[in-house]
Amino acid sequence: MGSAGWVRATARAAVAVTVAALAVACANGDDHPRITVGAGDSAQSELLAEIYAQALARTGAPAVTRKHLGGRADYLAALDAGTITVVGDTGGDLLRTFDSSSRATAPDSAAAANIARERATDGGLAPGVSATATPGSPSAGSVADDLSRAVPAGLAVSDPADATDLRPQFALAPAAASRYPADLAELAPHCAELTVGIATGHELDPLRLPPDPQRDVLAPLHTTYGCDIIRHLEFGSDTELRTALLDGRVDAGVFTSSVALLPGGPGDLAVATDSGYAFRAQSIVPLLRQGALDQRQLEKLNYVAGELSTADLAAMVRRVRDDHAPAAEQARIWLDEHAL
Repeated sequence: MGSAGWVRATARAAVAVTVAALAVACANGDDHPRITVGAGDSAQSELLAEIYAQALARTGAPAVTRKHLGGRADYLAALDAGTITVVGDTGGDLLRTFDSSSRATAPDSAAAANIARERATDGGLAPGVSATATPGSPSAGSVADDLSRAVPAGLAVSDPADATDLRPQFALAPAAASRYPADLAELAPHCAELTVGIATGHELDPLRLPPDPQRDVLAPLHTTYGCDIIRHLEFGSDTELRTALLDGRVDAGVFTSSVALLPGGPGDLAVATDSGYAFRAQSIVPLLRQGALDQRQLEKLNYVAGELSTADLAAMVRRVRDDHAPAAEQARIWLDEHAL
């Protein structure tokens, strides 16, 4: 595969191989080669593997899951080696892996064009922020387009789940939400008044690199909205940040992923709208070996993408991660509910 953004990590010696579903072909069991869906070391990755494997099995294909492959480099190495066929991941994180030079943050070209039009008329921008695209500016391009170009030879991406939004989120404490607008464009003139907490771990997504507060939070907020934060505190986990918000130690906080993934859910936190995509879009997308799935199987993955939402995914992840519910059972229930 040879991409500069990641290394070929040696597959771990022991992995758990779980049969998600094994379907028998109509008359000839050799008509459908086995599909192996990989998963890294996170509840979210395991759940996506179960959803994809069971959905593909319902097309009549033999499908299994291969879990606990490790980090992103590990399951990309397994995909490169052909020991797995497909893996679910977040598009923005994959783009960072395959092309670290990309500055795109909008989910697609339509969103990027809309942001560029607004910037051209100074719409949604605070005074003093240039409408010209700069590093970190969403008008520099779309995640979907840049990812399609960056995927190494032999791999491909299927349709993203557009209703999933797992990018970092800026949230106001309940007390601050009564005084400030929950919209980053409108909040920008007040940013200097706020004490803002920044989560620096990877509690909500163990496969995501921890953010650098200056590069990944403060700079994009300034570039996109003219939101200049002069007082910030760093927290080692998203849970610690939520506690600080509820205790009133900080007025606002930036979480490492969707607050819906917090244990127990977001509670009374007020998530600020980020229509300018200061934080890079992170939709769920299947990454697969090119030519490994037939048209019917690709269509099944696209149907899954059309139904999967942040709320559904986060609720299932919390049940698997926090309540130790079986991922296979959660996937089956969700697929049945959506007639997939």
